[in-house]
Amino acid sequence: MSKNVFRLGELFCGPGGLAYGAISARSDDDKFGIVHAWANDYDKDTCKTYIRNICPDDPASVYCGDVRDLNIDSLGEIDAFCYGFPCNSFSHVGEREGFSNEKFGQLYWYGIKVLNKYKPKWFVAENVSGIRSAGSGDFQIILEDMRKAGYRLNVNLYKSEQYGVPQTRHRVIIVGIRNDLSIEYHVPDPKQYLSCDVSSGTALSNIPADAPNNEIRKLSDKVVRRLSLIEPGENVWQAEERLGDEFPDELRIRTKTKISQIYRKLHPEKPAYTVTASGGGGTFMYHWTDRELTNRERARIQTFPDDYEFIGNYSSVRKQIGMAVPCKLSEIVFTAILNSFAGIEYPWVPANMEE
Repeated sequence: MSKNVFRLGELFCGPGGLAYGAISARSDDDKFGIVHAWANDYDKDTCKTYIRNICPDDPASVYCGDVRDLNIDSLGEIDAFCYGFPCNSFSHVGEREGFSNEKFGQLYWYGIKVLNKYKPKWFVAENVSGIRSAGSGDFQIILEDMRKAGYRLNVNLYKSEQYGVPQTRHRVIIVGIRNDLSIEYHVPDPKQYLSCDVSSGTALSNIPADAPNNEIRKLSDKVVRRLSLIEPGENVWQAEERLGDEFPDELRIRTKTKISQIYRKLHPEKPAYTVTASGGGGTFMYHWTDRELTNRERARIQTFPDDYEFIGNYSSVRKQIGMAVPCKLSEIVFTAILNSFAGIEYPWVPANMEE
């Protein structure tokens, strides 16, 4: 057991991608680790998944409900904090309304309340890359509020595929260290992971027959026919362009907006594209063998272990997986934090975003 254990609180916890990486992390000398203290999310299935996999012996430590109704003052003392505040307002897919979206745009503030109340030694905040250009200076306002709470910030755009994750998922991660601590966190050098095989083919191979959440959805004959015309790595628009008049008219997609993920197949020799939490027909991610991915395959791409069981129906589980932070990227960041506190040197690179 680690001699120095950080008690971790979490808002907007999702199904536990950040938490799993955190509790799996250890400093290289095994003297620093992280344990779960409490967590919050508004979705019932998500909370059940988190409890099942992160804290099965302490279900009361997960507060399921709207963060705006949460009594932050009564949550309990913590040494560390993390939150992936809702990204709906900042995603490139949406209109990037930023703070003008009252429902989601200011939910980051509840994390600031936690920082001001409990003064944890460090925190991790995660969001989509689009947060950098959302609204009118919204991102700088968020960073300034974090600094005002008493933290030095390391702000970096992490490209998951550079860290051994089989997915081109790019996320802004902010690591804050309390101002009174003489600890410096640095971004782990991705060159350490150059030898990792991040191909979809390897990521989706050898899934145990009894792995949970691995059911294959039956597709309509029309969708199967459409997929049969799409090459690995292509989407439907690229297939239409390649085949021209040979692409059957009844299988064409007639929309004004051509989203790149529509009926897009994975390429077995390349990382997967980004696993998403929502989206209509054609956005469910497709295997190179003319079928939709299973939720277990999506979880593999997000680097969840095969025994990590998601609770809920197919759509609920798909949403949970798409919301999560890849476990492997999470563990890498938390390990670097623990090594920083342990005084252990590790290969690092300068942050690629201004504070």
